[in-house]
Formats: sequence, C-alpha cells, structure tokens
Amino acid sequence: MSDNRQPGFMTGMSLLVSITLSVMAIVLLAPILPLLLAEFSQVPNHEYWVPMILTIPALCVAIFSPLAGMLGDAFGRRKLLLLAFVAYAICGVMPVFLTDLTTILASRIGVGISEAMIMVLSTTLIGDYFHGETRDKWLAAQTAVASMSALVFFNVGGQLGQFGWRTPFWVYLSALVMLALVLAYTWEPKPAAKMEPEQRSSSWEGFPWARMAAIVGITIYGSLLFYTVQIQAPNGLTVLGWTDPAKNGFWTSIASIGVPLGTYIFSRVVQWPVKRLLPCEFSLLAVGFAVMGSATSPEQFLIGCFINQLGAGLLLPTLLVWAMSILPFAIRGRGAGMWTGAFSLGQFISPIAVTFFDQQLGGLIPAFMAMGGLAAGGAVLALLGDFRRGEDALAGVPAHG
Repeated sequence: MSDNRQPGFMTGMSLLVSITLSVMAIVLLAPILPLLLAEFSQVPNHEYWVPMILTIPALCVAIFSPLAGMLGDAFGRRKLLLLAFVAYAICGVMPVFLTDLTTILASRIGVGISEAMIMVLSTTLIGDYFHGETRDKWLAAQTAVASMSALVFFNVGGQLGQFGWRTPFWVYLSALVMLALVLAYTWEPKPAAKMEPEQRSSSWEGFPWARMAAIVGITIYGSLLFYTVQIQAPNGLTVLGWTDPAKNGFWTSIASIGVPLGTYIFSRVVQWPVKRLLPCEFSLLAVGFAVMGSATSPEQFLIGCFINQLGAGLLLPTLLVWAMSILPFAIRGRGAGMWTGAFSLGQFISPIAVTFFDQQLGGLIPAFMAMGGLAAGGAVLALLGDFRRGEDALAGVPAHG
C-alpha cells in the first residue's frame, strides 16, 4: 500500500459497523429464548444451559479480549480482524445445522472468541488511523451505533423467530459484509518510523499500568451501572404494573434513546477534561436510579431510565477515549483488549449485583435506589481522583500503510 494513503469516512464506517456484531451476538437471539427452551426441554438442567446460548459470547469477550489485543500488537490488527469475521460467520451460522445442545454451546464459544477479536481490533484500528478530535468522535460513535443496532436486532430476531428458532442464526452471515467493507477500505497500519520493530510486537516497556488499572476499574464499575437498565428495566415495569412484555420492551427501548443522545452530547463537549466529565456522568446515573428507585408508576420509572441512559451515553465514550489517549501504537491493542474485557466483565456482574440488592432490600425497585448509591459514590470518587487524559505521541501523524 502507498505510504501516503489517508483514512477517510468509509474507513471509519467500515470499522464502526463492525461493532454491531457484538450487539447481535446476544440481542438477536433474545426474542427466541422461549423457543430454545422449548426445543431443549428434555435436556437435564436446560433452564440453566439454554440461556447460556445468549450469554456465553459475552463471557468469552471478557476473558479473551486482552489476548486479542496482544495478538493484534504482535501479528497485525487488520489481518486478524479479517480472519475473525470469517470465524464469526462460520460459528454464528452453525446452529442452523446442529441438533445437539452441547455442540451449539461450543459454536457459541467460537462466536465469543471471534467477537472479542472484532471488538478489540476494530477499536484499535480506529485509534491507529485517526487522531485528536476526529479519533474521539469515531470512538464515541461506537456507543451510539451499538445502542441503535440493539433496537434493530431485537426486532429482526423477533420477526425471523416466527419461522422457527434456527432462522435468526442466518443473520450471522452478515459478518461477511463487514469483511468486504474492511477489506476494501482499510490497510495494515504502521507506527511512526522512530519506533523499533521489537517495540511493536511484544515489549511491555512503557505500558501505563497504574493509569490503565484506574481506567479498567472505573470501566467495570460504569459498565455494571450501564447494564442495570438494559437488563432490568422491563422487570421494573412489570413490578410497577405493566405486564405486557412487548409493551415493556418497546418503552424500554424508547427510554434507551438516552444513550445515543448522551453520545451526541459527548461529541459536543469532547474537549472537556475527564475530571469534569466523570462527576457529571455518574451524577446523571445516580439521579436516574433515584427516580427509578422512588417510582410509583411506570411513567416515572421510564423518566428515570432516560436520565440514567443519558449519563451512560456520556460515560462510555469518555472511558474509551480516555483509555485510547494514553496508549501509543506499540501497546494500543493490549490496552484496548483490557478495556473491552473490563466492559464485558461489568456486563456479566451487573445482574448479580442487582439480584443481591433485590434479596437484601426486599424488592427490585429498592435495588435501583441502591444502585443509585453506587453511582453517587462513583461521582464522589471522580471528584477526588486526579484523572487526566494522556498525551498521544502520534497526534497529528496520519496512519499509513
């Protein structure tokens, strides 16, 4: 490739739409979960094993994302991303042809590993190609695109589920479309010429362990709070008197529009320092949870959901942009892998935390108030901490191949 090749709009879009595959892995199949439970009802402990068809990929992302980043730094981000698209498509469509629950679960592990590679390497490549405010906006857009795609995939899964539980799995072949886009509009990026080859492959010299640990910890904490509404809001509406699942799902998705709106607001205030952004974002989460935790009607509860998701839409791009700002080319893949793993781990922990508060406090609505306390604690810690973005050594230097 020419050394003066410049990343353009389609370069960013090809990597941005790839993120939707991580959403599809679970949301597409949520509407057919009752069909899957019925299909494998004769399997011992099927109530435990069948839902893992949905959740195993997320757990794999949490476990394998750091490894995906290490491999990307060592062997090249783009070539591994292309291979991950192929593996995702193959493993994703396999349940169409499988009849045994064990082999289906094995295929879902393959989806999860491929998903980890796609999420980490797509994010890393955005950091490689773009710099400064342009990079920040592309990274922030990931949150909005992921949230909006969830609404699309939920409806697509529901519609295709009318033709049987196997039909939605065909959608996983859409990864081949992502493959074509990335193949056409990206190239293997290279670091600045001053970097030594050994630094680009395996050296951990200069890795910002302390600062990355702080970002990882806050990301797990923030992800735990973010997914509370995503997972538990329909149940909260049921407790408050709305018993129609379709109605609850629809209004939860409407309230979740706060996420892309928050991401848009972030793009307007992207220059604000992290120390100013984090307290505002955790405060919005806390206020939203407080409104939800004191709700006496579904309408009040939904207002709280919206406020909460507005804060979430601001928080997630803040954390991702912050992480990428302290990671030079040589270690960017590993850092992105750590961040992605932390985000997925928060997703896994979230329902456990809510269940704990539900049992301790005697109900789901009081549990939301307790989550608000956690968010308020996050705001206080953000005010006390000395959090700053890093200096990007490659700022203003275009990616080239």
